[in-house]
Amino acid sequence: MDEKVTLPGLQAMKHERRKIVCVVAWDYQMARIVDRVGVDIVSVGDTVGINLWGQPNPLEITMDQLLVVCQAVRRGVKRALVSCDFPFGPLQEGPDSAVRAAIRLVKEGGVDLVKLDGAADHLDAVAAVNRAGIPVFAQFGITPQTALRYGITYSATPGRGSEVPVEMTDEMVAQAKSLEAAGAALLNFTNSGAVVGPEVVRAVSIPVLGGHGGGPWLDGRIRLATAAIGYGASGVDDPPDTYANVARIAHDAIAEYAADVRAGQQIRGGIPVT
Repeated sequence: MDEKVTLPGLQAMKHERRKIVCVVAWDYQMARIVDRVGVDIVSVGDTVGINLWGQPNPLEITMDQLLVVCQAVRRGVKRALVSCDFPFGPLQEGPDSAVRAAIRLVKEGGVDLVKLDGAADHLDAVAAVNRAGIPVFAQFGITPQTALRYGITYSATPGRGSEVPVEMTDEMVAQAKSLEAAGAALLNFTNSGAVVGPEVVRAVSIPVLGGHGGGPWLDGRIRLATAAIGYGASGVDDPPDTYANVARIAHDAIAEYAADVRAGQQIRGGIPVT
């Protein structure tokens, strides 16, 4: 478990049909935990702004903010590969801007690869970043933005209308092949579904991972650490269907701490009274 993960190693996992584990993490402590578990990729997602900081708009996150998160995660990860999302802007501005942003994430953030959302629309940027020697984790598929273009009702809940329709199989396969040809090292197929997903996996030689709308038909899965452990505050009242309910645990622990303070008791972990 101490052996450093490499891109050729992930490639071998695909061919050997061993599943790749990717976890989205945003802080040093969680990065240490998931790296100790032995996940293969730790992804710094641009959704940190919404999920941890309460930003109302997914486009609000900045490069400077993401770099701070990258640096924290990088310090906590020794074995896994570290990826970071681009914020909105550098990719849309063109190949030169994308290369500058990728270089900054590598030099200042210490990442091993960069994740480009909507990469199928920016093949020239994918190729430019790859030529600069920086591996690309390329996202494509159904997102809230592309759903409008395809005339699909987007849902963040898997199985409720957001999976790629079977009639789009050829288009998704073509996008995957184009991204591979442009030099992408990994693919993130969003909302692949159980029909189109396997076709894309078979069509390319690079690993295909997915979060929303994915499943065991892909080469691996992506999951927010906060979602996997039930960290969201909504879990206090509405238990999540996940691997833990940390929100409830945290709520009850802080309630006990507050009760001890109000009762004039020494708090746990505090300096003993002599």
